[in-house]
Amino acid sequence: MAPYQIRVFGDPVLKQVAKEITNVDDALVRLVDDMFETMYDAPGIGLAAPQVGVQKRLFVYDLGDEPGVLVNPVIKETDGEWLYEEGCLSVPGLSWEILRPNRVHLVGYDLDGNEIDLEVDELAGRLFQHEFDHLDGKLLLEHLDEDQRRDAMKILRDRAMAMPDVEPAPPKRRGLSLR
Repeated sequence: MAPYQIRVFGDPVLKQVAKEITNVDDALVRLVDDMFETMYDAPGIGLAAPQVGVQKRLFVYDLGDEPGVLVNPVIKETDGEWLYEEGCLSVPGLSWEILRPNRVHLVGYDLDGNEIDLEVDELAGRLFQHEFDHLDGKLLLEHLDEDQRRDAMKILRDRAMAMPDVEPAPPKRRGLSLR
C-alpha cells in the first residue's frame, strides 16, 4: 500500500502555494522516497508534494528513462504550443485536451543541492508544467475553456452529490496521470 493518499479536487491544500525548501534533511529524503512509491502505486508519471498534503516546492517524476526529483523548480522560459490530452490524479477519471507551451526551460535542485538545468519538450515539458502548477496551487481545471470547465464542475458536483455521507479519506499519496 502506498504511504500517502493523493489529495483530490475539493481539498483546500491543492489551492495553496507551496513553500520553498530551505533545508534538505532525512525527513525530506524520506518524503521523496514515499512520494515515488505513491506515484508508482497510482500509477502516475509525476507527483507534486501538495498532492500528498505537504506544502513544499518539490515534485518527483519518472518518464521511463531515469526517475528524478526537482526541489524549488523555476520555469525560466517556455515556447511553442502543444495540444495534448491531460489528466491528473487529483481529478481522477477525467481528462481533457489542454493547450500548453511545448518547450520548457526549467531550473531546480536535486537532493544533494546540485543545480539541475533542463530544457524539455512535449510530454516531459507538459509533465513539468503540470507539476509546477501544483506547487502554485493550480489544477488542470484552470486550463480549461469556459464550456469545458462548466462541464467538469458539473461532473465533480454530481460525484460529490452521489456520495453525500462519505467523509473524505485521509491522504494516501499519488501523482500525475497524463493520457
